[in-house]
Amino acid sequence: MVDDTEAALDRAFTALGDPVRRAIVARLSRGEATVNELADLFPITKQAVSRHIGVLEDADLITRSRDGQRRPCHLDPAALERLTAWIDGYRLAAESRFRKLDAVLESLKEEEEL
Repeated sequence: MVDDTEAALDRAFTALGDPVRRAIVARLSRGEATVNELADLFPITKQAVSRHIGVLEDADLITRSRDGQRRPCHLDPAALERLTAWIDGYRLAAESRFRKLDAVLESLKEEEEL
């Protein structure tokens, strides 16, 4: 299970390493969009946008549905939550260390004042 989680994180962060894919995620955070609607945002071909969407789908960051002839893309908020939870674990650990350092520095400052 740890290996699956690690692989999923790797795929997600790799997918988000590209500025076009981050822009697609940002756009989808405001609501669903089709490939054509997304392609209008970038100076690249529709096929290139489709490939970027495929990478985001493979990373489980977005899903696609069918609405008649439309195939809108949707951001998966739970996937982003998993990424932020992973990041927050390290952020909280770092903040804890800084709070301890602040306490040590404050006690040294108080000792100097005596």
